[in-house]
Formats: sequence, C-alpha cells, structure tokens
Amino acid sequence: MSDLVATATVQNTGTVRTEIRGGIGVITLDRVTALNALTTEMVEAIDAALAEWENTGLRAVVLDSASPKAFCAGGDIRAVQENSLAGDREASERFFSTEYRLNARIAGYPVPFISLIDGICMGGGMGLSVHGAFRVVSRNATLSMPETRIGFFPDIGASYFLSRLPGALGVYLGLTGARMSAADALYTGLATHFIDSESIQLVPATLADHPHRPVEEILRALGSPSPVADSALAEHRGQIDWCFSADTLAEIDERLAATAGDWAATTRETLSRLSPQSLQLTLELLAWGKQRTLRECLDAELALTRGVIRTPDFIEGIRAALVDKDRNPQWAASRFLGLDGDGRPRWMH
Repeated sequence: MSDLVATATVQNTGTVRTEIRGGIGVITLDRVTALNALTTEMVEAIDAALAEWENTGLRAVVLDSASPKAFCAGGDIRAVQENSLAGDREASERFFSTEYRLNARIAGYPVPFISLIDGICMGGGMGLSVHGAFRVVSRNATLSMPETRIGFFPDIGASYFLSRLPGALGVYLGLTGARMSAADALYTGLATHFIDSESIQLVPATLADHPHRPVEEILRALGSPSPVADSALAEHRGQIDWCFSADTLAEIDERLAATAGDWAATTRETLSRLSPQSLQLTLELLAWGKQRTLRECLDAELALTRGVIRTPDFIEGIRAALVDKDRNPQWAASRFLGLDGDGRPRWMH
C-alpha cells in the first residue's frame, strides 16, 4: 500500500474538500451557499484529486456534499453567460472542456466511484454522478437535466446516457427537464441504490471499516427497501414511450394533443414554454448519440456549447431564470440547422 493511501491526507480549496479515510478517497462538495454549483476551479480540484489518486491503491472513491439541500445544482451557468456577454470565449471553453474531461475520467475510473445523492442533483451534478459505478439516492434526492428551460441543452454526456435509457424515457427527460424522484431515478437505472438520509452518511466510514467486503455488499447492507413502486415515470411509461418515440417535435406535440389526461396536457404545456432551439437540437443530439461512444458524445457536446452560448436564447434563458428571475423568457427563432454525421453543428448566420 502506498504512503498516500496509508496516510490520511486532507486538502480544502474552500469549495471542495478531499481526504483519504482507510483506503477510501472522499471528495466533498462544499460550496454550500450556492448549492454546490460548479465553478471551473471546483471541477479542476475534483479532477486533480482523481488524477492524483488514480494509481495509488485506493479501494474506492466517494463523492458527497456538505450541503443539507443539494448534492450539486449544476454548473455555474450564470458565469458562462457573463463570459459570453463579455466576449470571453476562453473562460467558457475552459469550463466546459474541463468539466467534460472530468466526466470522462469518472466513467473510466479504475476503482469504484460512488456518489451519495441526498438532495438536488441537476445538470453538472448528474455529470459528477451518473458516469460512476454506484449512484446512491436518498428520499431527499431530486434529479433532472433542466437545460432546455434556460436555452441550453442536456450536456455532460447526456447525449450518451439519456439516449440509452429504456424506451423514450431519455427523450422525455431531455426535452422536458422533468424532475425525477429517488423512485424515478431507480426506475430508470440512473440510480443504483437507495439508502435513507441517516444511513447514507455512513457510507465512507463503513467502506473504510470493512476493507474486504465488496462495495455492492456494503451498499445493500446499508440500504432501505426500494421505493421504485412510487415512480411517476413508471406510472406514465406507456404514454411517455408513445408520445416521445416520435421522430419530430411536431409529431410529439400531435401525439400529446391526442392523448387524454392531465399528464399529456401538462407535458404539452411545458414544452410550449421551452426554447424551440433547445428542443430542436436536443432531439437531434439524442438521436445522434445513441450509436456513439461517450467520448464522441462529449466531443460533440463541446462543439455545440461554442455556438449555443452565443445565441440569443441562451443569454435570454439565463436572464429570465437567474438574473431578473421573472421566469418569462422571450425565445427567438432557432438558429440551429442540424448536426452533420460527425456531430458537428451547423448554425444560421
């Protein structure tokens, strides 16, 4: 065992804490006042810790949060908007490229990567968790990819993992930004284990105290009965698959209009309030990503960010959601013309 693993080393950047406990690497998100919204510096700190630990003999890595409300509310997208308005493309490029590099590292990490989701987990928070081997949720967990609501699109590898969900669940979640409960996350497979909020905090210490027990066995021992029977996604699965398996946004709308009940009416109304450009490129990106690798999907998403963050819808979406907070964005006509076979976007000039 290396000295790094044998010795408890603790580092604190002010927003990310890293330490080693009995052969278990623990990374704690600690930007509590901002619900752990990710900055470039936070992403770099996590990536650096994982790179340092990669070949040191650790048995597992745990990612958790110091916030009582959130695992991670996503990327600090308001900062990206400010960069766009200031014409600072390099700052935005650094954020997204670093974030996507971290997503890929987590996906290929050589030891089990375990995320403890005991609160809000959105956007970039999904990128920190869903690519790892174990995604533990509590009853407090709320997961979503809400990017179409701010004139953006589901990124952080979403074109890979959403496109691989059963039926049309990924298209539905990607287009609408619907929030998933713990039961929904377990139903889709985006979460792997359910542990109550009191016990979820015991995971790092229990792993450290039982070096010869498999991670899966420990998580099951700490777990509670699965609430998957309470999943709203399961309840509406037939309608979701029918409506969102359509090839075009117009056909999705037609199927929703022809479907009886409150769920279809509410979903249709939700889509009518979202960025047409975001909906268009999300639908095409998910179809493209279904047959690509994670690396290819991340590369395509990075190329898309360069154009999207300069469009009127992105600037307006952030204004309405995070600056003025009037929740009344005025969307422009879509400037997105489609993806080519390699996932490169074409834009109207």
